[in-house]
Amino acid sequence: MEYLYILQQAIVWIITIFWLYQLLISICSFVKLKDKPMITNKNHKFMAIIPAHNEESVIANLVESLKKQDYDKDLLDIYVIADNCTDRTKEIAENAGAIVYERNDETGKTKGHALQWFLSKKIEENADYDAFCVFDADNIVDKNFIKNMNKKLCQGEEVVQGYRDIKNPTDSWIASGYAIFYWMMNRFYHLARYNLGLSTLINGTGFMVKFDVVKPNGWQTYTLTEDIEFSLQRIIAGKKLGWATDAVVYDEQPVGFRQSWSQRSRWTVGHIQCMERYTKDLGKSVKENKTLVSLDGLLYIVGSIPLFVITLLLLVVNAGLYMGELMTRAELIQNYLLYIIPTFLLPIGIGMVIMLLDRRPIKPMIKGLLCYPLFLGSWLAINFKCLFKRETNWEKIDHVRDIKINEVI
Repeated sequence: MEYLYILQQAIVWIITIFWLYQLLISICSFVKLKDKPMITNKNHKFMAIIPAHNEESVIANLVESLKKQDYDKDLLDIYVIADNCTDRTKEIAENAGAIVYERNDETGKTKGHALQWFLSKKIEENADYDAFCVFDADNIVDKNFIKNMNKKLCQGEEVVQGYRDIKNPTDSWIASGYAIFYWMMNRFYHLARYNLGLSTLINGTGFMVKFDVVKPNGWQTYTLTEDIEFSLQRIIAGKKLGWATDAVVYDEQPVGFRQSWSQRSRWTVGHIQCMERYTKDLGKSVKENKTLVSLDGLLYIVGSIPLFVITLLLLVVNAGLYMGELMTRAELIQNYLLYIIPTFLLPIGIGMVIMLLDRRPIKPMIKGLLCYPLFLGSWLAINFKCLFKRETNWEKIDHVRDIKINEVI
């Protein structure tokens, strides 16, 4: 039992140090820094790349929003990858003004496979683009997105994540949960790290990559979370990813629990795949580069499933100390509350603070805020399930809203 107590104290210190570090980083989101100087002053040529699988209901809205960019129309080409489509995605995208590439490959249906296939063609063509931006088919894009990404290129940035907003945050408590989660990530992860000179992460959609970055090897990702994987590859190579608060993309989130469970399960499995594939290389990067950027990247991957397992172990150890009469019932309850309150209740208050800072109306989100602990709890249940059963099948998210760009701005 003495060893159990020592283990408990060690775990408490590990968890405390990790979250104190995250808290200190998050505070930097409130530091307003001067804008980076311009290295060049030109309008670059962009590709907007949209991997799409049976997206006939939403693809036209995205293409329309890209057509309305406040940017030279001759310097932006819109490409849709009709990936194993059996509906009218190709026809609708072409009618909306996109250039469509059809891909039919049953062996690889992920976004990573589609990007690898398309970009290899553009690299082989030696296409005269300076950069590309990647969007999901259900997105709609703010009219200044490309202009603001062009500014980042002029400042010397090579890979930049845009601000991922939500176009249907009040559709259900599930959609609200996603919205609160991404609003927190935008401010307390991406903005905070960018202000501090650390690396952000690609966040699934609405990101920009300088074309030269992928020309040597193409887009080489192998996991279910190609965004995180590409980000970790850059960090391991000693590169930082940038952030553009004013390059806004609106994403549609699932409204039903079943689809959300499936999607988040896939994300968790992807994180586990990245952890297994890149933790060792991130450790080497910390040793060789000796930078906080590399260490922060390592802490990101360690702070997902490994920290979750360590926290579960702490709950079990506390129960063991109680049963061994080395902890009173009051102490056990206190220890559990120290986990429950920060994990489930504190995020409600943080969500409200972020909405106030971003000047978002709180009243329509009351239900979502109250249900946010349930959203987080279901994600913990997903993490636990994925420790033992890893589902890797991709399931399409049904789009239930026909939202155009003028309806969210």
